This record gives sequence, C-alpha cells and structure tokens, in this order.
Amino acid sequence: MPDETTVCKFRRLLEEHKLGARIFRAGAGALTRAGFRIGTGTIVDATIVHAPSSTKNREQKRDPETHQTSKGKQWYFGMKAHVGVDSKE
Repeated sequence: MPDETTVCKFRRLLEEHKLGARIFRAGAGALTRAGFRIGTGTIVDATIVHAPSSTKNREQKRDPETHQTSKGKQWYFGMKAHVGVDSKE
C-alpha cells in the first residue's frame, strides 16, 4: 500500500491529465474480460502511533505494548495501528 504522499501526487497527475476515468474503465474492462467480478472490499493500512520512549513515569517503566520499529531508514518508538476501510458501494 503506497503512503499518503505518493497517492496524492499520483491522483493530482491523473486529474491534471484527465486520465482517472479512462484508466478506471480500461482496468475494469480487463478484469471483467478475465472473469473477475468487480465488487467491494476492505483496504487495510498500517501506521505507527508515536509514544514517548521515556521511563520517567510513576512506575519507571515503558508501556509493554510499545516497541521500536523502522520505516525505511528511520527508527520510531510507539505502537503499530492497523486501520480498515470498507467500501459501501
């Protein structure tokens, strides 16, 4: 799943050159000819919810649900969240 910036830039280019509807029709036609039924579904995206890595709290401990993870070459501390979006069409 591409990140939000990539999707926005791509969408702007499609709109600028008026290609969105044309590409959609071509893709839908190819899928239909291949025997696929076009319906609805769910897109799931994962994100990192940042959390402080400090142990300067009452218990002197980090939250056990938080972890260190990397995205590209950047390291983050926090929780992973998975968000699902359903189409209602």
